[in-house]
Amino acid sequence: MENKWPLGSKELHIGMLGMTEGNGHPYSWSAIFNHYDRANMEKCPFPGIPAYLNKQPDETLGLPGAHVTHICCDNKTDARDVARCSLIPHVVEKPEEMIGHVDAVICATDIGSEHAARCRPFLEAGIPVFIDKPLADNEEDLGTFVKWRDEGKKFISSSSMRYSKALEPYYQSHFELGELMYICQPMCKKWETYGIHALEAIFPFLGEGFISIQNTGTYDKNMLHLTHKSGCDVHIPLCAGMYGAFGKTLLVGSAGSRFITDDDSYYPFKKQMALFVEWLRTGREPFAFTETVELTKLVIGGIRSLHESGRRILLTEIRKDKEDSWI
Repeated sequence: MENKWPLGSKELHIGMLGMTEGNGHPYSWSAIFNHYDRANMEKCPFPGIPAYLNKQPDETLGLPGAHVTHICCDNKTDARDVARCSLIPHVVEKPEEMIGHVDAVICATDIGSEHAARCRPFLEAGIPVFIDKPLADNEEDLGTFVKWRDEGKKFISSSSMRYSKALEPYYQSHFELGELMYICQPMCKKWETYGIHALEAIFPFLGEGFISIQNTGTYDKNMLHLTHKSGCDVHIPLCAGMYGAFGKTLLVGSAGSRFITDDDSYYPFKKQMALFVEWLRTGREPFAFTETVELTKLVIGGIRSLHESGRRILLTEIRKDKEDSWI
């Protein structure tokens, strides 16, 4: 396939690269593109996925002119199961076998330390890639992605929480609350993989300009405090089994407050994939890459702070050396 950029109105053949433990995105994202087999999806190991897919009218599924046509997982049994559920015609043994057959790739794994290695063959072949959150969880790989970006390689990364249906109106306007002074965004699972969900949910409220991050908790019970140039403080309590935290946001301003809840998983996933397709067709990014860099630094800073007994980490410390021209 020719690697012209942007891809324009052509029929898009997309490769799905996954998956990792506890992450069902290959099932759900592929279904959003391709529709799905209800009987098989009911047996998928992530019961929440058929639960929210089955609520959707059939016409809400699909993205015009774009289909997931190939899949590769570390375990071929996983790939075959996703293919049966989400109507993917081709299962390949090795990721590189997709090259020449797909126009773009979705890296649907959420372990940041693996993303540079997983994406390298495709980026070096000129294939644009969507990378599941977080982009990276260490300084070396973040530096690699920034270098690739400078070389013109095409990739984007995001958390679906940026597209929360309940938060979107408040991203546009929260003036009735006055000056934002405090945000609490709890989250479940692990900081390394799910911290980015909390970070990206609150990022559009404040924008770039985070100063520091401090993690005074433990590996299983994180407690993070972030400071921003605006003066707003952010707390992220993140606990392994705290699933009730998902989709809950507290905003406190000088003139009012809001507690916002959102239990719609389908809307943000569909919008995330739709914006990915729009980027492929037009070259317009959903948001600036500098935001992704700052978010990734916050992920790294939270890990470093925990390892350093809760020390407050300034974002300027991350990759601050003579070779670090991208700070």
